[in-house]
Amino acid sequence: MDMLKKFFPLAFQAKKDVTALVINIIIHIVVNAVVGVVIGLLAELPLVGFIVGALGSLIGLYFLISLVLSILDYLKVVK
Repeated sequence: MDMLKKFFPLAFQAKKDVTALVINIIIHIVVNAVVGVVIGLLAELPLVGFIVGALGSLIGLYFLISLVLSILDYLKVVK
């Protein structure tokens, strides 16, 4: 569990109430959208497009896992 907290620090912050959870979810969605737009623009470059596209997929997966861990932590499924 300590390793998850080290790799996903933003996921374990919404513990108090629903408002903190909703704010945490909004932060995840906004940051993921901004990073997705930037990576989408960089993916158009011919030489590095494939690498940036793969990196974008990994970043999206990271934010998805972090969002799920945030919800599970709020529901006290993950300790």
